[in-house]
Amino acid sequence: MRRGQETGAGAGRRGLFADMIAAVRSVTTYIATLAYIAVAGPLGVVIAAGLRWKRGLYALGHTGVWLALTLSGIRYKIVGREQVPEGAVVFCANHESNVDPAVLFRGLHPQLHVLYKAELRKVPIMAMVFDAGGFVAVERSNREKALASIERGAASLRAGNSFLIFPEGTRSRSGELLPFKKGGFIMAIRAQAPIVPVAVQGGRAAMRKGSAVVRPVHVSVRIGAPIPTVGLTLDDRDVLIERVRAQVRLLLDEGPVWT
Repeated sequence: MRRGQETGAGAGRRGLFADMIAAVRSVTTYIATLAYIAVAGPLGVVIAAGLRWKRGLYALGHTGVWLALTLSGIRYKIVGREQVPEGAVVFCANHESNVDPAVLFRGLHPQLHVLYKAELRKVPIMAMVFDAGGFVAVERSNREKALASIERGAASLRAGNSFLIFPEGTRSRSGELLPFKKGGFIMAIRAQAPIVPVAVQGGRAAMRKGSAVVRPVHVSVRIGAPIPTVGLTLDDRDVLIERVRAQVRLLLDEGPVWT
């Protein structure tokens, strides 16, 4: 009995110590990231608005993401890169945590464009940098504006730029796939660009509900075989959505790549 009590107390102390370490790392991460933004933000505006140097802008973004992931102890492993075809593609990923966008932006492609919610444009500097980086905002509450955004995304795909979409539209709290929204698939069909299914797992444990503490986690990313859209029309979008969703589900069922 005493041994069990001691073991329980020891486990409790270890858990408390781990929480303290995570809190310290989180504070360090937030401070360092904010400091980086304070320096890189104005530089990014100059690069974006003045020089229009896209590669430099992405280098700043990748450095900031690397800094945040490294300091917070978030590691990731990606399998299936060899299946990504040459040219522009649409990476279609599930979304279970706040760390997913950072990991995928950093790990999938050196100049990954993103189809994102227009609400994120509330920060003026962020909106300017996103525009210079070729990101496309979708205002879902306005159908006409949403369709115009999708057309801009399709034109960017045809110009050779790869995109990331989170078709669930929001994070899944349970880990189960939510229904897929159509916008990103219409964009892919318009551009006749292949869709690459992506399954991301492990990030949910990084942040507990209601907590700002970021805990070290291993994030798993599985890339599946591309699904072509050549020859498809908008009448085929629902079938395409179900096919891609089924492939993402199969990748998730394979489990994390970390052993």
